[in-house]
Amino acid sequence: MFKSEVTQIFINFTKFIKRQTNRKIKAIRMDGGGEYINQQFQTFTKNTGILHQTSCPYTPEQNGLAEPKHRHIVETTRTLLQTAHLPHSFWLDAAITATYFINRTPSATINNISLLQLMFNVTPSYNHLRTFGCECFPLQPHHTRNKLTPTFTSCIFLGYSDTQKGYKCLDPTTNRIAISRHVHFNESSFPFKHTASKEPPLESIRHPSLLIPVSTISNSDATTDPASRATHVPSPPITTNFQDPNNIVSVAPILQAPSDRVTATHPMVTRRQTGSLKPARRLNLLHHKQDSTQQSNTDPTTYTKASKSVNWRKAMADEFFALQKQGTWTLVPVPTNAPILGSKWTYRTKCNSDGSIARFKARLVAQGNIQEYGLDYSDTFSPVAKLPTIRILFVVALFYQWPVQQLDVSNAFLHGNLTDTVYMRQPKGFEDASQPDHVCLLRKAIYGLKQASHQWYSTFTNYLLSLGFKHSQADQSLLTKYKGNTQIYLLVYVDDILLTGNDPSAISELLKQLQTMFTMKNLGPASHFLGIKIETYLLSQSSYAQSILQIADLTLCNPVANPSCTKISSQISNDKPCFDHTTYRQLIGSLQYLTLTRPDIAFAVNTLSQHMREREATHTHLLKRLLRYIKGTIDLGIPITRSNLILRTYSEADWAADPITRKSVSGHCTFLGDTIVSWTVKKQSTVSRSSTESEYRALAAATADTLWIKRLLFDFHILHTTPVDIFCDNTSAIALANNHVFHARTKHIEINQRFIRDHIQNNNIRLLPISTIDQIADIFTKPLVTPRFKTLRSKLTVAPQLSVCGGMLE
Repeated sequence: MFKSEVTQIFINFTKFIKRQTNRKIKAIRMDGGGEYINQQFQTFTKNTGILHQTSCPYTPEQNGLAEPKHRHIVETTRTLLQTAHLPHSFWLDAAITATYFINRTPSATINNISLLQLMFNVTPSYNHLRTFGCECFPLQPHHTRNKLTPTFTSCIFLGYSDTQKGYKCLDPTTNRIAISRHVHFNESSFPFKHTASKEPPLESIRHPSLLIPVSTISNSDATTDPASRATHVPSPPITTNFQDPNNIVSVAPILQAPSDRVTATHPMVTRRQTGSLKPARRLNLLHHKQDSTQQSNTDPTTYTKASKSVNWRKAMADEFFALQKQGTWTLVPVPTNAPILGSKWTYRTKCNSDGSIARFKARLVAQGNIQEYGLDYSDTFSPVAKLPTIRILFVVALFYQWPVQQLDVSNAFLHGNLTDTVYMRQPKGFEDASQPDHVCLLRKAIYGLKQASHQWYSTFTNYLLSLGFKHSQADQSLLTKYKGNTQIYLLVYVDDILLTGNDPSAISELLKQLQTMFTMKNLGPASHFLGIKIETYLLSQSSYAQSILQIADLTLCNPVANPSCTKISSQISNDKPCFDHTTYRQLIGSLQYLTLTRPDIAFAVNTLSQHMREREATHTHLLKRLLRYIKGTIDLGIPITRSNLILRTYSEADWAADPITRKSVSGHCTFLGDTIVSWTVKKQSTVSRSSTESEYRALAAATADTLWIKRLLFDFHILHTTPVDIFCDNTSAIALANNHVFHARTKHIEINQRFIRDHIQNNNIRLLPISTIDQIADIFTKPLVTPRFKTLRSKLTVAPQLSVCGGMLE
């Protein structure tokens, strides 16, 4: 940690205390260090109303609570190191462990309770405590050993994990620190006890010369007495991560002490002699050109890491050049009494559809989390295209044999003019040498601002409106242009654009106009949009599904044929959940996005999403089963066929399906021709008093969705002069919908009844009966047996590839 990070750490600590204890920090006292009296720190304390006190210079006794506690931690750390005979390079692990002990030790000054219990009302447990630095034996993961290799390896215990329920174990042979919950301890054995005498004293350490030629170093070493050379301590651990079924291996930095000795030539007691010298920050003077194919799988998260790679340095330079070209900001002196936003670099490796690296993308974002409404932003709303609109666009384009072009706007948010007064700090690594203390007065919207997406959408759509486009009444992200026989349709999803129409020359002219006004690239025929792979006739997310399996560590699991269970064993409830809260929520969020092209898993994902707050062993078991189903059907997607442009909808409800709340589950799906374009699974908001009422609620939702799609098709000049067929397998609901007489026993469904009946009388829809066996929407309301599930999945047209040839998108 550096002093420059103190402000942000204190801000995070304030939020943590407020969230965990429902208390707010009222006052703080500290010394007059520069990390505490800078403008950013003082601005935060003033804005939050925290009383900021500082002690007088050279008067540490005024901070009488912090100074003794600091000494307590240092003394405990020193004791742990000496007891375990550990080198001083392990001081950080010892300090963290010392703090862990102190927080859990009862204190006589607070009635013999621990600090942890006093602050967070959590009674600490002492059964898991072990002797620091002792010999330990963690269980090796199954994938790192075979039947003949030992199951345990001798390691050194270095403390407890902050985020996982496990022990930190250092393997002295590989210098890696693993976190494991299956560990055996030998608390009477200290592996470093026999090697501690070989470590040079801390006061004898000096910094080796960095620029001395290798030949000079070798010659001097050859003439040096071997007895005067110090023995090196173990090298720092390798910074690579690996996983086992129970834990994730993390890496802790271990400082390496140089081996040369130095003798003091003056009587002054220096920090070097007392052992309080801070570790030197050595720069790597050797540059190795890294090929793009050798790029790490993880993108850097800080500027320090990214600046070491030539690829990321070039990406940042390109982004900064684009910002300067757009005139994004002007440098001004620091204003008084005005909030100044921070700036941060973000990094992402963009890949092609086949997984190869396309480019390295660096983006400068403003830290707009401290913006205040009415002060430096006002409007934030920005519509994005609805997913059914995207599917309908492809179906219509395929029917008329229109090519679908994909456009990408470079630095889209920079094209939006900024009307609010916003100040931002200069980007790290690109500060103006002549004006390093100035700040950026933003002239253009930049990523991270709360109003950035609104400004970009307004700028882009206003330009399209000036060219003769009009907003769709059903979806504001769809813009249409009609001129004579020319039809052009443009769909906007932030900075990703789809363009199609019946006049290639008019589309080419439009592209020239857009590229003149905006920095825009024509990616050619649509092939990969919003993570959805667009092959000929098929929309799929196989690569995204594979990444979900990697998150769950189930890439080698055995597949199953059904994502749901009709009956769950009672023994599962006694087991522990196989996914923690964070992983469970991450997987559910990813699966919700996967349902964009996988309607066959919509019901299972909807059921699991209802337990994201309190997940149990049963839910994680069902989640694992769903992932195993995805493993066996990873290539499935939605085929797009060229048949006709006639709408039809299937509606179904499962009455009182939830055994706890007794609420019903509604499900419906809509087909445009033979292609499914919309589907919904939802638990009804209120309890239905009869199966007819639950069916009516489902019919009302299906009717509203169908009428919206009908209005959307009107913008494509596709008219439905005949009523749209809605299929329902509940004869009572159909009879009531066509009955003009209201009865007292149907008052509770009167609103939905009138809504549906009005549209029947206006010839907008037509309710038709259908057998329960043929009801496709049944797959959205309940778990089914495998033969029934496969039958309905085939009727949904979910398949790996088309069996019937249609048109082409190119």
